[in-house]
Amino acid sequence: MTILEADSDQLLAAVRALLERKGIVTSPEVHAQIASTDAASPGQGARMVAKAWVDPDYRGLLLEDGTRAAEALGIRMRGLPPLGVLENGLEVHHLVVCTLCSCYPRAVLGYPPFWYKSAAYRARAIRDPRELLASEWKTVIPDTVKLRVVDSTADYRWMVLPRRPDGTEGWDEEQLAAIVRVGDMIGVTVPEAQPAAVGTGSETRS
Repeated sequence: MTILEADSDQLLAAVRALLERKGIVTSPEVHAQIASTDAASPGQGARMVAKAWVDPDYRGLLLEDGTRAAEALGIRMRGLPPLGVLENGLEVHHLVVCTLCSCYPRAVLGYPPFWYKSAAYRARAIRDPRELLASEWKTVIPDTVKLRVVDSTADYRWMVLPRRPDGTEGWDEEQLAAIVRVGDMIGVTVPEAQPAAVGTGSETRS
């Protein structure tokens, strides 16, 4: 039997056993990584956003070092590319794309939406990001706001800290996290105090 003919589960088990035997990884490390992967979801990123909205010190940490900010909330980041966080505001709006493939901060946002991996999204985000956001997500970025497209790569991952919506004064972290969608943390949508109903095929809720 060649490597191409081997059952994938058997092959994975054999590679894992070899790595453990050579001391490259340990069984507890493997189990911890599996647990971390299973726990990954946009809810993790939403927790980070909500805390940044109510805690100025945490916001500062998040913008300075996204990896440390994630770890401060118990999110496992060991062995992963650094995480950068970009803040959206009244003067600048950030949009994240991976121009080569689908590099994505899975530890804090879970698995990437299907559209994020598409060639159409990657191309249009670079060619005409305003038209892309308006036509696919009904997100209109005023001409007075600078739209900055950032490239998420294998060496460095990006996430957006969206602007806190009006009408959420006095909300606690749990309430705030509930209105943060994965699209808000990529930059294709913006948070709303009353989330809209499920819409087009480009919907980014999770």
